Amino acid sequence: MSIFSGFFSKKRLAASPANLGLVKTDMHSHFIPGIDDGVKTIEESMQLIRGMKELGYQKIITTPHIMSDYYKNTPEIISEGLEKVKAELKRNNINIEIEAAAEYYLDYEFEEKLKSKNILTLSGKYVLVEISFLNPPGNLEATIFNLIVVGYKPILAHPERYPFWHGDFEKYQRIKDMGALLQLNILSLTDYYSEEVRKTAEKLIDSGMIDLLGTDMHNFRHLQIVRDRVLYEPYLHRLIDSGNLLNAGL
Repeated sequence: MSIFSGFFSKKRLAASPANLGLVKTDMHSHFIPGIDDGVKTIEESMQLIRGMKELGYQKIITTPHIMSDYYKNTPEIISEGLEKVKAELKRNNINIEIEAAAEYYLDYEFEEKLKSKNILTLSGKYVLVEISFLNPPGNLEATIFNLIVVGYKPILAHPERYPFWHGDFEKYQRIKDMGALLQLNILSLTDYYSEEVRKTAEKLIDSGMIDLLGTDMHNFRHLQIVRDRVLYEPYLHRLIDSGNLLNAGL
């Protein structure tokens, strides 16, 4: 029995693994060592990125946290870390394209960052944002509006993981109607976070509301779960086959 079996419901899986090569680009991960809650060492970074290549990904946009009171990263810190990762990839002959953006927590300093336009983007225009898992923010819709007004396209990270919206599905539609994109975590297709998160993820897929798929990979445990379980999840097949994903264009 897998050591991860306790995280997963007993449901029938697909006979063959999904082709993540069709997704092409993973746009949410934490592969720069030592600057957030992701990888701790450059060796761990190499191991995970090699694993991502083996899964079929052709490009990685890694996204360290930026949080005013906890992860005080800056574009300069992230850029310096990215260059170290690139150099080590070259030294290890791991041929995969890698860029860096950030996962911005919508805290009291984000508006100042936005005003200064000192923002790390994906593909020059997309901005990945996250919110508290405990309470819905009062400024989310205003922030989405402000991002769009100055020319950015907001991406809300892992909306299926915010428990306060599980009973208010119209909130997701409201966010999309405002012009934001929704990014699903690949691990949410199992019960890794919770059964309720999985059910919400499946409902979002059934409703055609997911625009982007991200691994949000932090560690080797996440990689193992993707290999052993997620690739065989019917909803991963369904999402890839839907034609809705924008990953390949990043």
